[in-house]
Parts: sequence; C-alpha cells; structure tokens
Amino acid sequence: MKVEVGKSVNEKVDVDCRDCRRATKHLVLASVDLNGSEPMGSDDYYHWTSVLQTVQCQGCEAVSFRRVDSNSEDYVQISEDEYEHARVVYIFPNPNEGRPKLVDAYLLPDQTARIYAETMKALNAGQPVLCGVGVRALIETVCKDKKAKGHDLYSQINDLVSQGVLTKDGADILHKVRTLGNDAAHEVKPHSDEQLGLAMDVVEHLLQGVYILPVHANKTFK
Repeated sequence: MKVEVGKSVNEKVDVDCRDCRRATKHLVLASVDLNGSEPMGSDDYYHWTSVLQTVQCQGCEAVSFRRVDSNSEDYVQISEDEYEHARVVYIFPNPNEGRPKLVDAYLLPDQTARIYAETMKALNAGQPVLCGVGVRALIETVCKDKKAKGHDLYSQINDLVSQGVLTKDGADILHKVRTLGNDAAHEVKPHSDEQLGLAMDVVEHLLQGVYILPVHANKTFK
C-alpha cells in the first residue's frame, strides 16, 4: 500500500455541510491518500484508492471528515459511450442526520406520507439500503397516482414528462435516483450519505410539485 500525506491540502471541495444544510465549499486542512492493489488472477489486479481528508466549511467554519473511495472495477456512465470510475463519498458527522422533513408533509396522500416518513427515518438513522428502497418506492407511488403509462418504472417516469408533471431534465435526474433505488432493492447495495441526500432532495422536489404546491395554489388563487 502506498501512503501520500498532504496531497490535497488547501484545495477546495464541495461538501454537504451539516450546519449550513446545503453543499458548500470546504477547505482541505489535512489529507492522506491511500493506494493499493490486490491480485485477481493471472496478470490481473484490483486497484483501489481511499482519500481521507479533514475539511472546513468556508461558510460556517464547521470541521468535518471526508472519505472518498474508488476502485478499478466500479464505473458510472456519464454519457452514451463514456464512463468514469465511480466514487463513493462519506462525510462524518453524517450531514443527513437530523434532516428536517418537508414543512407541509401533512398534505401528502396517506400512503405517500407513510413511505416518506419511513424513508426519512432510515436516512436519519444511517440505514442506507432501506433509504434507497424507500426512495424508489416514493417514485413508484407518484407514478401510480398520476397513472403513468409504461411496463416499467423507466417508461413511467418518461410518461410523467408527457403529462407535464416533469421536465426532461427532471426525468433524467429521476432516472439516476431510480438506478440508486434498484441497486438498494436488488443488490442490497448501500449508497453514500452524499448520494442519498441528493436523492432525497430530488424526490422532495417531486412531492412538492405533484402534491403540495397545487394545494397551496388552489387555496391562494381561488
């Protein structure tokens, strides 16, 4: 294993700040880069990297610990024919711990409200697999309520665009969240705090647009 100290000191990175409740610029105060490899067979090696950083928010000045893991086997698709190594980012303390629920969550339909509450509990309790399953269930529930057409969730999300419920950009984001939910449900794969926090941001925006804002609009513009 190779150890490199201080490589990213004084760099600035985007980190979900627990105190600011949003992604902010953080200054790297200290860092250790770990690199290693393990044989997988004849002339084949598994390579891994783990970057450990102490970071400080440039807004509230809170200090956190950031860990970024990647390896030679996991990839993420960034375009039709382009891939890059997947990175899993962990932040300590967990920026999602104590995350407040939607102010008007009581306006959600009963079934949706129940799934949303359980998903929030899993997120705040540090249960990434259950949270990922809950995120997918919320998307499925919205598609069902809007009677979205299609034999699978992919097609149903696209139909929400046809209905005017979602923009094309919104659908593209939901497809990424859907994939996250698939991994949690079918492969029991946990995702990072950063990924789950962003997924909840996207789903909450969808819930507001479909259920909450129309109620307020009907009351305000009678």
